[in-house]
Amino acid sequence: MATTHSKLLKKLLLVSLGMFGFAFALVPLYDVFCEVTGLNGKPSLDQASVSTEVDKSRVVDVGFITHIQGLAPFEVSANTQRVSVQPGAMHKVIFSAKNISDTNRVMQAIPSVSPGLAAKYLHKIECFCFNQQPLSAGEEAELALIFYVDTALPYKFEELTLSYTVFDISEQVQQAVSTPPKETVNETRI
Repeated sequence: MATTHSKLLKKLLLVSLGMFGFAFALVPLYDVFCEVTGLNGKPSLDQASVSTEVDKSRVVDVGFITHIQGLAPFEVSANTQRVSVQPGAMHKVIFSAKNISDTNRVMQAIPSVSPGLAAKYLHKIECFCFNQQPLSAGEEAELALIFYVDTALPYKFEELTLSYTVFDISEQVQQAVSTPPKETVNETRI
């Protein structure tokens, strides 16, 4: 009976480890899938192709939305909910962020552009989403976004929405910091 339980325990442990590994691999797999299909909804981060032309013949409305994932103890919002931009012109928008907990926390914002087919035309030059944002207990911060809409944006897109999902990644950061590097030991087994 004990061997049956130990076999079951080993199988359950392997299944649990497999599920953890799969969950850990989902983000890179999703990135590869999105890159291959072009259906990612992620804005372009290519800073080398900054346009110098401004298309003064049209205006595109860009809206900003933030979602707080789960019970993440943050308040984040754009100081301006919507801007009208001319393609090719740089724009700066400030976001206000606050850690509403009584402990130091680290947040990470993940961007998405809607409609997804227009995502490759929104270029972020500077964004708080590029890095983790550590905030002390009760701390408030102003976070910058500098972007432009590419002049190649098809005329059918008159409105874009840049949405950020904000995650509390404090535990993951703490685990990464507190995990000592593995030492390599050469063992000879007979």
